[in-house]
Amino acid sequence: MPWTETTRRQYERRGPRYASDLTDEEWALIEPLMPTPNRIGRPRKTELREVVNALLYMASSGGAWRLLPKDFPPFCKRPVRVY
Repeated sequence: MPWTETTRRQYERRGPRYASDLTDEEWALIEPLMPTPNRIGRPRKTELREVVNALLYMASSGGAWRLLPKDFPPFCKRPVRVY
């Protein structure tokens, strides 16, 4: 059966990719608590919202960071210092 305008609208996914992803309203509550980027040094390459989504995915699925789907931030092999 080909896609029609009716079925395309019916099955279109505009929501989050995964059930554990944050909604815009939830992110609006969490975003002020996230660290701000430094003015000096390299700019961030990874969005903090994607990191939080990956952590929530891990917590809900019980999976390891290395087993995350490829659309989440990459696994970092070296330890990262948290200040």
